[in-house]
Amino acid sequence: MSAIFEVRNLKRSFGGLAVTNDVSLSMAPGDRVALIGPNGAGKTTFVNLVTGNLKPDAGEVRIGGETVTNVDAIGRVRRGLVRSFQVTRLFQDMTPAEHVALAVLQRDGRAGRMFGNFLAMPGVMAEAGSLLGKLGLRDLAHRPVREIAYGQQRLLEIAVALALKPRVLLLDEPAAGVPQSDTGRIEQALADLPDDLAVLMIEHDMDLVFRFAKRVIVLAAGTVIFDGSPADVTKDPRVREAYLGSYADAGSAA
Repeated sequence: MSAIFEVRNLKRSFGGLAVTNDVSLSMAPGDRVALIGPNGAGKTTFVNLVTGNLKPDAGEVRIGGETVTNVDAIGRVRRGLVRSFQVTRLFQDMTPAEHVALAVLQRDGRAGRMFGNFLAMPGVMAEAGSLLGKLGLRDLAHRPVREIAYGQQRLLEIAVALALKPRVLLLDEPAAGVPQSDTGRIEQALADLPDDLAVLMIEHDMDLVFRFAKRVIVLAAGTVIFDGSPADVTKDPRVREAYLGSYADAGSAA
């Protein structure tokens, strides 16, 4: 299957320090990939580069075979590359229905109607209701975000991302800050993502990584040191040294 998302020899330095050092990867539709690595490995910089929030010093980003290295972040969203953030960026006084409706309008190029009466747009509201229902948020659709639990806010972020109809979804620690009692809802939402959607998840929770990912990429000091199966990642000596030592040892002892 041909790649839907490709990064080729991506490089970025700050003050002479290579933060992204010749990184390459590709993803096909339906891929479930986890990007892991120690703090300071360059994961966030990498995501900012591929989503258009930072410009690379060298290299190429391609979506669906089209080179988008010089396309801005909004242009990349329109081409199907959508991200969530490690810290929620929702509007606390808006409702879930309004958030998702805004995303639908943006996707359809109707941004000029963003401040209209969403309730008078039956097509938009039907789509918003369907997405919220799939994520267990239908009963909260018209409550201000500030009144709903943080775990439900993370689910809302996924709903907003899906409303943009991505081909590639980048999830930055989707369960960060969510109480352990609510992480099951996040995992179920991840399991229910469309089968043809390519998903790249940055995550520190290794148990979640191993339940989600079919492939693991390890970044250390801005360089990819491993790209392979979850079964092999804990056996790799470079990965054990750079990041997974204690986790791998615990797994071996279990």
